[in-house]
Parts: sequence; structure tokens; C-alpha cells
Amino acid sequence: MQRLKNKTCVVTGAARGIGRAIAAGFHDEGARVFVTDVDAVAGAATAAEIGCRFEPLDVREEEDWDRLAQLVPVADVVVNNAGVTGFESNAGPHDPEHASLSDWRAVHQVNLDGTFLGCRYAIGAMKGAGTGSIINISSRSGMVGIPGAAAYASSKAAIRNHSKTVALYCAQQGWRIRCNSIHPAAILTTMWEQMLGEGPEREARMAALVADTPLRRFGRAEEAAALAVTLASDEATYVTGTEISIDGGLLAGSAAVPG
Repeated sequence: MQRLKNKTCVVTGAARGIGRAIAAGFHDEGARVFVTDVDAVAGAATAAEIGCRFEPLDVREEEDWDRLAQLVPVADVVVNNAGVTGFESNAGPHDPEHASLSDWRAVHQVNLDGTFLGCRYAIGAMKGAGTGSIINISSRSGMVGIPGAAAYASSKAAIRNHSKTVALYCAQQGWRIRCNSIHPAAILTTMWEQMLGEGPEREARMAALVADTPLRRFGRAEEAAALAVTLASDEATYVTGTEISIDGGLLAGSAAVPG
């Protein structure tokens, strides 16, 4: 049985990575999916490959969200996935002593402002029916400090907290609109691929990057998407205001290496 049959779903930052996997997972479960991304070329290609509709969306821009609200006035599921680390446009530094204010603001504008605007849109698109699921993609970095990526960690922590605020607000209004956050750690996406490369040292680099992860491997985007499918479905109608980590046990502590 398709768990999202007849549901209208909007996924931001869905051209690649976790967002793409979520859009594909929703489509496979019978949803009508709107792939959105600031990269119109990659977004349109992804939508065509999956078999759904693409709409350009810069999550930083209120006007873009207003346009989306006209195009998709009613939604059952909204996934606020679009995000940046800050390293895409500037190699750094991004630590709390040396990061520039402009770099700090640029990360928060995408990650936090984009999530705020996405949640606001979602509430408006769901309150007519009084039901829906808002899923915000935070990070393991939103639950612990990250010295070398201060803005990223701050923005992801704020997403975690705002998700709870949205969940409580919707419940206060008497709506069955749920809001939860997903916190991935090392999920093997394009961002990581750029660091790993294709040379003979790739496997060693991969092992080093997940050495502290109890399961000793990278996660897959499809595994994060599976959590989103569950939260979007009617199987999770009593789950709101919570966060779910997908980190191979990283935040649980440490695990002894087998002899």
C-alpha cells in the first residue's frame, strides 16, 4: 500500500542529496511531489527523472514563497531541507573567532530564514484542512558544538528549536499539523563526495571520517528519506515536536571496536 497516496508534498533543496532522495521516496509512496530548488537546471532534471513537477524556489526570498503559495495553496507535507554549510562559497574560516559577519548571516539566511519561511508557508497551506506534516532537516551539528562551522551548527540548532515551537503553536490552535526535525550525521551525499575524491586514498578517508561512528559507515540518503516518509505518513499522527537522529549511533556515545 502506498503510504502517501493522494498527498501533496513540497520538498525544498530537492535537486540533489537528501532532498532528492526524499522527493523520490515520496513519489514512490504515491504522493504528488513538488521538487523545489534554487538551481533550476539541476532541479528540473531531478524532477524529470523522478516523474514529478519542478518549481524554482530560493528559500531566502519571501517573494518566492508567496509565489509558491499561489501555485500550491494546499499541501499535506512540507519538507524544509534546503541548506548550506558556508564552505560552498567560502573555504573559511568559519570558527567563532574568525568567521565574518557576512558569512554568518549568509548561512543563517538559507538554513534558518528558509526554514522559518517554509514553516510559515506550510501552516498556511495546511490549516484549512487542519492537518499535515512539516519536516525540518536539521543536523547532528544542531545538537552538539562544531568549532569549525559555527554558523552551520547555530542555524541547525535553531531549526531544532523552531520545529518544537511550530509543533506547539499548531497544537495550541487545535490543528493536527505536526512538526518534527530530522538530524542526519554523515550521510554520503555530493558534499562528502567532494571531500573523499576518487583516488586510492578514498577508502582510507571514508574510514577516518566515520571512525567515531559506532556503526563505522556513512549513512545513505535513502535511509534519511525513509524517516521522512514515515513522518509524512498517517503512521506518525501522534509524533510531533520531536527530533530523530540518523547518525549510526554517534550521539549515543562510543562503542568498543571488536577485537
